[in-house]
Amino acid sequence: MSTDVSSHDYQGDAQRVFDCLHGGGIAIVHMTVAYAIISGTEDALRGVYAAKQRSLDKASGIVANLQSHDEIQILSDEAKRMVRAITVEHDLPLSVIAPYRTDHPLMKPLTPFLSSMATKNDTVNFLLNAGPLRDHIAALSLEANFPLIASSANLSQHGTKYRAEDIEPEIRDAADVIIDYGDTKYMQNGLNAEYALSSTQIDFGTLRLVRKGICFDAIRDVLKDEFGVTLEQGDT
Repeated sequence: MSTDVSSHDYQGDAQRVFDCLHGGGIAIVHMTVAYAIISGTEDALRGVYAAKQRSLDKASGIVANLQSHDEIQILSDEAKRMVRAITVEHDLPLSVIAPYRTDHPLMKPLTPFLSSMATKNDTVNFLLNAGPLRDHIAALSLEANFPLIASSANLSQHGTKYRAEDIEPEIRDAADVIIDYGDTKYMQNGLNAEYALSSTQIDFGTLRLVRKGICFDAIRDVLKDEFGVTLEQGDT
């Protein structure tokens, strides 16, 4: 059952999560698209991948908000307008993949290992508009120049989780903090489906669809109707 959003202490919970992560811990947090597991150090990230049974060949994303996107990701003015139309004007969640400023203070602290886990082919993945808790955590990360790495809170290839109670015990056991706000906004039918939907990912450097996910039809329509863009399907 969904929780009354007015009862959430986003700022306080974000600070508790950030303090945990900054101290080398692991946190599971609620987002509008699904529950995420976040880390900020090499040891913590290795712990996340071990708990998820996820291959180290698969990159994750960096926790970001619109300010992080503006300062770090390198896009054309038209692509920036597309991102804002989707995430701000139409209030849709979106994973933006784009080249990035390696010299930005948030990106410079990444060790070679963390960079290899958080970037791919000279691009970085920022999930935007995934809820106020994630935005507050991203703001703390940006202010402290302490990058945080996130992925879905589930065993690899077992589908994203839309309720905290559906997260596998081995994933929950890996976390030092769990922020449970109840059901996610875009909770799908078939909660334990093997390949439950996560965010839609688009490479805005090439206008290529990387992953079809939550709100894809609405995102596709915004790009086509407002920008005349038909997404090309790429390899996932």
